[in-house]
Amino acid sequence: MKEDASLFAAIDLGSNAFRMMIGQSVRSRKGFMIQEVKTLREPVRLAEGFDGRALDEMALDRGWQALARFGKKLRGFEPGRVRAVATSAVREADNAQLFLGSAERHLGFRIDVISGHEEARLVYAGVAHTLPVADDMRLVVDIGGGSTELILGQGSQPLLTESIAIGSGTLSARYFRNGDISPGALQEAERVAILQFEKVARRYRAQGWQQTIGSSGTARMLAKVLKANRLNDFGQGGITYGGLLRLSLRLLEVSNVRQLKLAGLQSHRQSILPGGLVVMLAAFKVFGIAQMEPSEPGLRLGVLHGLMSNH
Repeated sequence: MKEDASLFAAIDLGSNAFRMMIGQSVRSRKGFMIQEVKTLREPVRLAEGFDGRALDEMALDRGWQALARFGKKLRGFEPGRVRAVATSAVREADNAQLFLGSAERHLGFRIDVISGHEEARLVYAGVAHTLPVADDMRLVVDIGGGSTELILGQGSQPLLTESIAIGSGTLSARYFRNGDISPGALQEAERVAILQFEKVARRYRAQGWQQTIGSSGTARMLAKVLKANRLNDFGQGGITYGGLLRLSLRLLEVSNVRQLKLAGLQSHRQSILPGGLVVMLAAFKVFGIAQMEPSEPGLRLGVLHGLMSNH
């Protein structure tokens, strides 16, 4: 891509996929708005190659190859207009330095390994940028491959941020290996997720909120599957508690995720569906959520927002 002086790029090295968003700043009555120019996604599946200690060779190689492809699109970009951030899989891997050394060479730019709290703050900045200005309290749930970020905010301000070390990729790898599904595994995975959320839930419930937003690929996947298969309660959009329960019953009808006949489920998301569903169900139960609206990119938009604000 020929570099344009008005363009910025955000790269998100997630545990399920690496994504790059190229955008530009456009003036509007509300100040500046981010206009998306190009988005790329590489299904790297780092979480699949993470054994709790280190990333395996295949995961490392998938990551390096994806970043080399991104790097080609970023030739000519100034360093101040590009920010790459790595999240939980790289945060927790013992061989992160081995990965990062080669990753930065392939991409051509520095990669920041961000904390769970910074990830949560950036997710909220991205979500808040796309929503109408309001004083409502919002709960944002960002279920990634290796961690889940919970943000309670008002307007553009995040008030509470937490990062929980469970995600759609890690739970799928731990309880639904090779796509196998059993009632016992679904029950145990949900129990573990509920215990993690319970550790932080009281502070959130004490504040209360009017709107719940799901800002990750997992939330968008679930909303799409629920709508395409008419699993939500009559006339309701987004993600509903009833819809999630009906989807979990569909999972219990098969012994492997590959046997599922679900409209709207892309093949590259199949392996993370059980883990993502379990984490979302646990969040709905612990936080008493009835309905959630999916949001377009949170983290990447937040990174772009920061880059543009600095300029």
